[in-house]
Amino acid sequence: MSKPKVAIIDNSIYPEIYKPVDHWKHYLRDAEWKAFYAPGGALPGLGDFSHFILTGSEASILDRASWVEREVDFVREAFRLDRTLLGSCYGHQLLALALAGPGHVGRCREPEIGWIPIEITTDSPLLGPKGTAYTFSVHFDEVRDLEDPFIVLASSPICPIQAFGVKDRPVWGLQIHPEIDVEAARGLLRDFGGVFPNVIPLYRKALDAEPRDSGIIFKIIKGFLRFSP
Repeated sequence: MSKPKVAIIDNSIYPEIYKPVDHWKHYLRDAEWKAFYAPGGALPGLGDFSHFILTGSEASILDRASWVEREVDFVREAFRLDRTLLGSCYGHQLLALALAGPGHVGRCREPEIGWIPIEITTDSPLLGPKGTAYTFSVHFDEVRDLEDPFIVLASSPICPIQAFGVKDRPVWGLQIHPEIDVEAARGLLRDFGGVFPNVIPLYRKALDAEPRDSGIIFKIIKGFLRFSP
């Protein structure tokens, strides 16, 4: 059986600080993968890969540059062709924007920064059975008010849609950053302070807290890669 071919669509704005490809590639040892830097205009060929990961970004989903619109069009075509899609944080929001519309993304009432508990509310091939998991998070925007055929898979008190799936389709969004381990997350929080000084107190608070990570990324990757187009 051939290995899944994964395209990582890198949405980072400050790639010298936030390196999403480095985070994801660590878990793709059972797959062939290649990265594409979307803000620089690079997107993969839909016929060249079986699986697509849409990474996080320092950009806001509410500020849509031309590269974002191109990625939205790409996602819609990938969905039409029944490709396997996984979006994390910004990628999660971009999936909702592309497939549900701009009314389904917005600013959070309160940012979630640090290691948080999420409640898995629906059994799924991606997150597994219902229960609580701990993972890293850093977001200021969110997905909201999804309806059929979307299914909410996980929630938190601050963010009602921490994860979603689409009925009978291999498409998932994750608001969380399960791919960023504790050491990398600590470094990211420290470095982000130099780029976004207005929210340094939030980063410091997260750094002062005890990290707690359930390792749910291993379950997510296994569930993601098992689907073939």
